[in-house]
Amino acid sequence: MAGSVLLKSFARISANLAERTSVQCVSVRYAGYWNKDWRPGPYPVTPEQREAAAKKYGLRVEDYEPYPEDGFGYGDYPKLPYTSAESRDPYQNWDIPTMMRNYGEPMHTNWDIIQEDKWDASRRWQVPPWKMALMCIGSFGGIILTYYLLEPYPFFVPMMPKQFPEEGVQHYTFKSQD
Repeated sequence: MAGSVLLKSFARISANLAERTSVQCVSVRYAGYWNKDWRPGPYPVTPEQREAAAKKYGLRVEDYEPYPEDGFGYGDYPKLPYTSAESRDPYQNWDIPTMMRNYGEPMHTNWDIIQEDKWDASRRWQVPPWKMALMCIGSFGGIILTYYLLEPYPFFVPMMPKQFPEEGVQHYTFKSQD
């Protein structure tokens, strides 16, 4: 009797585990089978192609603008604005909260540069960049100038000259002093 109860509970646990695993696998399975599945299509030339590409990326036709056909191979991928994760709303219910993005949302082509822990293109600095550069050059320049001005005046710890043994001079003996 105890064995059948144990067997039933084990069967129930394994069925629950199988259901959870299959749900997780299904969501990943339909994302794409291989890298070629995520590759952008050809550059849209006709309005129908532009409309299909906008629908493919989940954008309105008015908001869809592809990269120019300049040989970099972006194809029909949308030209998205620089909006880093740091400038997005942290309190929104994101599908992927660590990256502050939703599942299936198109990513910028330079997404690896504008992640949350990297460069924020929309940030307004308190100090302008030219002033930051001047402060950096002034700091390093001051250190270098101080070094060259004080180089003729060396500073060292004072100490006695080192004693070396000489020929014919007895420096010490091993005899007791009584």
